[in-house]
Parts: sequence; C-alpha cells; structure tokens
Amino acid sequence: MTSTRSRWWLYLPLTVALFAVVAPFAWMVLGSLKGEGELRANPPTWLPESASLDNYTQLFSRLDFGVYFVNSTVVAVVVTLGNLLFCSMVGYALAMLEFTGKKALFAVVLGTLMIPGVVTFVPLYVLVVNAGLADSLPALILPFLVSPFGVFLMRQFIIGLPKELLDAGRVDGAGELRIFARIILPLCGPALATLGILTFLGSWNSFLWPLVVAQQEAQYTLPVALALYSTGQNSIQYGLLLAGATIVVLPVLVVFLAFQRRFIEGIATTGIK
Repeated sequence: MTSTRSRWWLYLPLTVALFAVVAPFAWMVLGSLKGEGELRANPPTWLPESASLDNYTQLFSRLDFGVYFVNSTVVAVVVTLGNLLFCSMVGYALAMLEFTGKKALFAVVLGTLMIPGVVTFVPLYVLVVNAGLADSLPALILPFLVSPFGVFLMRQFIIGLPKELLDAGRVDGAGELRIFARIILPLCGPALATLGILTFLGSWNSFLWPLVVAQQEAQYTLPVALALYSTGQNSIQYGLLLAGATIVVLPVLVVFLAFQRRFIEGIATTGIK
C-alpha cells in the first residue's frame, strides 16, 4: 500500500494519458449511435439520448459499405500473408545462407528503407498501368507483397537463432525448404506476429494508393469510402462517418488484442543476439 501511494506521481500522468487516448474512441463509438441532429447540437453531449443503430443500417444497406469492407479485408489479408511468407523467406536467406552478393543485397534492403514511399509512388503507378492492372484488386495487392522493413525484421530475428538446428536438419537429409518450413518458421512466432500486425495495420489504413489506383467505387476500400462522406461542408453526414470509422478501427483492435503478447515479445527480442 505504501509503495502504491508513493507512486501517485507516476499513476496520475499515466491515467491522464490513458484518458486522452481512449476519449476520442469513446466519442466515436457513442457518436455513431446518435442521430444527425443530436451530433450537431451545441453544446455537445457524450451519451446519446436515444441510442440507435440506424447509422450502421444505412451504411451497409444504402451505401454498399459491405463491398468496401470485403475489399479492405481481401487486400489486407492477402498483403499480410504475402509479407509473412516472402519476407521470412528472404530474411532466412540473408541470415542463414551463403551466396554471392549477399552483403550487397542486404545493403540494398537497408537503402530501400531510407527511401520515402512518395518517391516511388509515380513509377509504381506507371508500372501498374502498363501492366493493365489499374482499377483492380491485384493493383492494391501485388506492389506490397514484400516490404524492405519486413525483410529486415525477419532477418534480424532469424540471425539470432542457433545454427546448430539447421546443421541437424541437413544431417537428417532435409532440404532448405523443409528446414525453413519445419524449423525456422515455428521459431519465428514473435517476429511473424509483429510483422503481421504492422503489415495488416498499414494495408488496412492505406488511403492514397487505393484512391489513385481504384477508379470505380466497386474497387474502393474502407478509408477511400469514408472520404466520400467528407466532401463538402454541407454534405457531411457525421453519423455515417463515425459509424464507418468505428467499423474501420474494430478489426485493427481485434487483430492487435489477439496477438498482443506475441507482438510485444517480437519487438523486445528482434535484433537481440
């Protein structure tokens, strides 16, 4: 009890910081249950006078929000799975295999990390258009199946694994693919969880690339669809906007809470020899 009381100076700012983080999310969820008139009331109120799910009903029935949700889910899941597979394969090669140009290749990966994504935006768009993939889900997926950060993260984690396990597998006659699938991947749970959460979050919240590449509403993702309800001061429907924002945030929270322990473990151990 004495120790707890002596740390009030620590718990007080942490409590204030927690409230500052949670308050916008609480306002968003509670606001999605209000009517348009109540949302525009002055002064504003926290709790809805008569909670209703009308905003969510309109979102999925009248505005085809289900299509945008499916598009975002497909893109985020495929991009995440692609990064988990390909980044771990490249990371394994850079960490455990010996081949000509290995150091140069790793230097290229590090150099790519220093290049802002905006620099490659136009060349990437030209490549997608020339390949005939514009205005399609593959255009939202293929350019992001591998990320230099994911390769670096997996390489740093795998290089800390004992090489004796690989030698034992080779003595038993296992090939590199089998060693990778049966030995390396099962040991990479924390790193894979970290990469999966960060990749899913980035893909789910991506806005600029889907806005440019997806030219028809049938290919829009959730962030782009939400922007449709924010055009023009007189046309903003705050209830629909808050309901859509709630739907966008919920999958990210679910994914993070499901892999929270692995995520923290991966951040804490990656790069430690």
